[in-house]
Amino acid sequence: MTLTVRPWVMPKRKSTPKLDAVQNARRLVLESVGATDDTKEPPTPSRSLISQIMAEMGRKGGRIGGKRRLVTLSDRRRSQIAKQAAQARWSKKKKKSAA
Repeated sequence: MTLTVRPWVMPKRKSTPKLDAVQNARRLVLESVGATDDTKEPPTPSRSLISQIMAEMGRKGGRIGGKRRLVTLSDRRRSQIAKQAAQARWSKKKKKSAA
């Protein structure tokens, strides 16, 4: 028996990986807006930039912190904290001067 070639049979195509619904939706949105699907790491900021950002965040929190604490703490609790701080300051031994 000889094999005959059937011209009406479509050749098999390479299969593409199956995507779930979320992945397919993401791919569709990225294609529609013309974006590329680059999963590269973003550039790391320099240490000086990080330092500047953290300093600004600290200043912002510092401005709010004392005022908010004043409002939220009771007078009795504030007094307790002040006494503890005073005891901590005065309980330290003074250094002897090298004379």
